[in-house]
Amino acid sequence: MFDVGFSELIVIAMVALVVIGPERMPGVARTVGALVGRAQRYVNQLKADIRSEVDLDEFKRIKSTFYDAAKSIEQSVSQARDELDATAESINQSIAVQSETPAAVAVETPNARAQMDLWMDSTPAAAPAAATPRT
Repeated sequence: MFDVGFSELIVIAMVALVVIGPERMPGVARTVGALVGRAQRYVNQLKADIRSEVDLDEFKRIKSTFYDAAKSIEQSVSQARDELDATAESINQSIAVQSETPAAVAVETPNARAQMDLWMDSTPAAAPAAATPRT
């Protein structure tokens, strides 16, 4: 920032010693040191504030990116759900139409009866319950 070397600092100190005087020089040095320390703290605080603002802006940008992605996923899921609902509705309508036609009933009935007969043959018969006399 400032291009001040050691030789320039010595020249400044000699001029200050001549102008200020040896008796007031320690007090002035302390005051200048305190002012320089305050300036450094202020600059460091300002840098930290700027850095936090940049980080905050970056987090806001990331947050908006995530929200945009979430919205697009939500829209995709909503479209898929609507398509599934429409498909399910068309399947339900086609099933309702098929069950109302006599040809479908005639075709399904023997098959269903044969499946029921197979199921009945494969299940073990239940033992009859013994009747208990009443007293």
